[in-house]
Amino acid sequence: MSGQSASRFKGSYAEQYDRYLVPMFFASYAEVLADRVKALGPRSVLEIAAGSGVVTQALRQKLPTGVAITATDLNQQMIDLAQTKPGISNVTWQQADATTLPFPDASFDVVGCQFGVMFFPDKPAASREASRVLRRGGHYLFAVWDDWMEMPTAPLGIAAKVVGNILHRDPRCLMNPP
Repeated sequence: MSGQSASRFKGSYAEQYDRYLVPMFFASYAEVLADRVKALGPRSVLEIAAGSGVVTQALRQKLPTGVAITATDLNQQMIDLAQTKPGISNVTWQQADATTLPFPDASFDVVGCQFGVMFFPDKPAASREASRVLRRGGHYLFAVWDDWMEMPTAPLGIAAKVVGNILHRDPRCLMNPP
């Protein structure tokens, strides 16, 4: 980023992520994940890689107030931003690495993660940790992206098609440049 471009950038990465990426990519899937967690009837939920809290908000809205929700993220700025959002009361927030969770064995009924799994540097370690902190019979729910061409309602695919139509180009060349 040039000095001129950088001087126009206002706010933190967390704020930009929350303002632009959450509505475009994450909000609709947060509702799906929260609905699936709710269907399991948990008493305690651990969300890993919670980011700016879009899934956490959906969980808090959909789950009974007695359900304990713990939300973690590696990035403290994301946690700080998430804690300021309305509708996220009675949530325990903690900075944590998904590959070395700071919780005792068998602590949660459900571990959930929206899209973060794809970015964990050691996916097997993160899976072992999720399994370790789950109670017997618990559930690990996570979402990952598919190829955007296989997801016709995905915002990224829709955007590529719209821009492709405007430019009279195949949208695939916009997403996967030669």
